[in-house]
Order: sequence, then structure tokens, then C-alpha cells
Amino acid sequence: MAPMRPKWIAVLFLLLLPPAAFSADEGDSPYRVDRGFFKLPPDLKLGAVSGVATDPKGNVLLFHRGPRPILVFDAAGKFVRSFGDGLFESAHGLRVDGEGNVWATDNANHTVVKFDPAGKVLLTLGERGVAGADERHFDKPTDVAFAPNGDVYVSDGYGNSRVVKFDRAGKFLLAWGSKGDGEGQFNLPHAVRVDSKGRVLVADRENKRVQVFDADGKFLRYGPRGVSPYGLFLTGDDTLFVADGVSNQVLKLSQDGKQVAAWGGGGREQGKFLLPHAICVGPDGAVYVTEITGARAQRFVPR
Repeated sequence: MAPMRPKWIAVLFLLLLPPAAFSADEGDSPYRVDRGFFKLPPDLKLGAVSGVATDPKGNVLLFHRGPRPILVFDAAGKFVRSFGDGLFESAHGLRVDGEGNVWATDNANHTVVKFDPAGKVLLTLGERGVAGADERHFDKPTDVAFAPNGDVYVSDGYGNSRVVKFDRAGKFLLAWGSKGDGEGQFNLPHAVRVDSKGRVLVADRENKRVQVFDADGKFLRYGPRGVSPYGLFLTGDDTLFVADGVSNQVLKLSQDGKQVAAWGGGGREQGKFLLPHAICVGPDGAVYVTEITGARAQRFVPR
């Protein structure tokens, strides 16, 4: 038998490595995985992680489907505290407003809950356990966004097909949208963001597109199409990040909609995703992505 050549020895060595030894960030992605960033308490196991946000102090918050649903980590990934026990049936969207208040949506009990930075409940929109389509009720809401003047937009969501607008005190202002695939219609509005000009971007998930409206719900144009936008995030310069839950990728798009970068792909390896659901970009440019099927959160830093 001929001796094994060196190149075949190298191939055999790679095949014997555990899956975690491979990482999608080792390719040509403009971001690399920050391995082991989130330092969980030893007695806590993440459920499906549906939301992620950063606060004005640089903390990173995760929203997951399990005990201690809202988890707070400092800027170095050290666990700080948790809150929200007993308030949620199905964690979905998580956002932090300019004052550091935390807003969490539950797509099972039909509520949006606002907490102060310490975790005290300040406001609840919707009626717990009661679905509806009027000024006081949601039907499985999905996400929250904030206008510069403090107005609040809620995408409402799995049961309804609309966006609801409130003032900063929670007073109903207006709603728009219906089920369908035309302009201003939705098939599962799954995420919502407000850009630097006050325009409202809505992730029209099952129609595979993003729609753009003015502050009062007038249709302006389509954003990206042909994607499955589960999660949206806008940076200060209106660069759009999309978590595509079907292709298991993250997309980075310029203001004019051109793709700047994409990374991921389906898999449990670090740097890949299993149903990416929410995305957030921190003040330092780090990108945080959460996964439903993968039940984890990953941090990516620019190369």
C-alpha cells in the first residue's frame, strides 16, 4: 500500500474536526464572529431568542422564550441581570427607545410592554390574552419602532395585517394596512423601523419585501424585494440590515438598496444561522443576530 500523501492527511484532519471548528466568518465576510461573547449564568439555558437591542449605556439585551425572558449583558458580554418574569407567553420583538426604556412584544398574549431601564413596567398596550383589531387591541403584534418625536409604531402582525401608531404616552393615533399583496397591504408585517427622515419601513415578511411609508402611513415606495425580512435594523446613516429567516443570511444594504455585504447560511457552526429572527447594530458597529431554531445570539465585529 502506498504511503498516505501529506495533502490527504490534511483533508482527513479537517474532516475529523468538530463542527464548531469551522466558521463562516473565516471566509470573505466583512464581519467576524466574536466567539463566546455572551456569558450566560450556569443555571440558564436560552430558549428561542427572538429579540436583541442595545441601550444608551452600551448594554446588550436579549429576549428569549424561557425563564428570565429579558437578559441584560454589559458591553463586554458579562451577564448583569434579568427581568420580565411572568409577563410573556411568546417573546417576539425587543427595542430600546432613546430614553433607555425597553419595549417588548408578545405575539401570543397580544401585548406590548414598556419597561423603564431598571425593569419596572411603565405601560402596557393591548389587553393581555384578548385579540382584536380596534384602538385598544392587537392580534399577535410583532415589533415596535420610534419616531424622533416619541411616537410609537407597532407592527400587528400574525393575526392582523396592519401598523398601529400611538403617541409617546400610548394614545392611539391611527392605523393602516390590510391583508393582501398590494401597496400598503401586508402578509405578516414582522418588523418595523423608522429612518432618519421619519419614514416608516415595514418588513412585509410573507410577501418577501420591505415597504416604505410616510409618518402617517402613506405608501411611498418599495424597499428590498425578493428577501424574507424577519428582522430589520437601520443605522444612523440609514444603512439597512436584514435578517433573512429563509436564506439564513444577514444582508447589509446601502440607502439606495444596493447590497453591500451578506453572510451566514444555514448551519449550527458559528457564523451561520438557523432561522435568524432579530438583528441590531451597536454603537461600536458590532452586529448582533438572534436565532429561533438555533436558540442563540451571535455577535459579529467588523474586520
